[in-house]
Amino acid sequence: MPAVFAEEHSAEGVDLQHNERTQVLVDELIAQGIPEAWLRDAFSQAAYSQAVLDAMEGAAERRLKWHEYRDIFLTEQRIEEGAAFMQAHAETLARAEDVYGVPGNVITAIIGVETYYGRHKGRHRVLDSLATLAFYHPSRGDFFRGELAAFLQIAYEQKVDPAELYGSYAGAMGYPQFIPTSYQAYAVDFDDDGIRDLWENPVDAIGSVANYFAEHGWRHNGAIYHEATGPEVLPQALTFNQTSSPTMSVAETAQQGIEPQEALTDTLFVMPLVFEMDDGQLRYRLGENNFYVITRYNHSHLYAMAVTELAEAIQQQAEEQG
Repeated sequence: MPAVFAEEHSAEGVDLQHNERTQVLVDELIAQGIPEAWLRDAFSQAAYSQAVLDAMEGAAERRLKWHEYRDIFLTEQRIEEGAAFMQAHAETLARAEDVYGVPGNVITAIIGVETYYGRHKGRHRVLDSLATLAFYHPSRGDFFRGELAAFLQIAYEQKVDPAELYGSYAGAMGYPQFIPTSYQAYAVDFDDDGIRDLWENPVDAIGSVANYFAEHGWRHNGAIYHEATGPEVLPQALTFNQTSSPTMSVAETAQQGIEPQEALTDTLFVMPLVFEMDDGQLRYRLGENNFYVITRYNHSHLYAMAVTELAEAIQQQAEEQG
């Protein structure tokens, strides 16, 4: 925690409107064209949230095993409602795949994992979350300061009250839970109404998720992963579950006993993945570039595989329903 705020760390004593770092940020945003009075009003409504800081320490991706994490998202209801979402937005999803090359079931699964298809967009005021994290997070304050600035720019440009917008404890917003800088960079006006609205407009959300994936290198019609076999004990020569771009060839993983269950080109670059099942057995997979792209949304192999399996289940459900 920055020493300048040490005496303000209790909820009662925090003044987000009148501290030195707020003033510096206000000055920067004024220079970018946002009126001082608007900014002052915004910060006067910002409240410190200890709950936000506590939540940052307990993300599920850091504390759950695969079978526990999977069970959160691969539920019958989430699959059924995903198929219903695909049916309701079939035309938009088809257009998104045509424009960006990203399959509709993958887009749907992202929105399903993030907000249950728009039902749960977050219970924290974005203004409170980002102001708290910007000025009080012990290690990532600079990052969240940039997100707070971007959020205020978005709210001002779109003429919405920043105190009325809700999202995650980390400041992610709308159907797809974009953080503010991602909102600025990747949100699209997919229904051509002149507004990029990810809070209430599923059409813009669908196009924006597809655009995000395309901008991060999604390969149209490319595989996400391949099932593989491997030894009961993890090979020490391999690094598993990395969320960096694949750099190891199929031939190299095979040398360590991790072999695909289908014929793949020896020179194909993959990332070795391993998942602990509820019976303690290890399940091996080989992730391709598209798996890596999903981890650009959330830097967790558990997240990327949950999205992938949900997308598969939604597609199967949709096909069974005709």
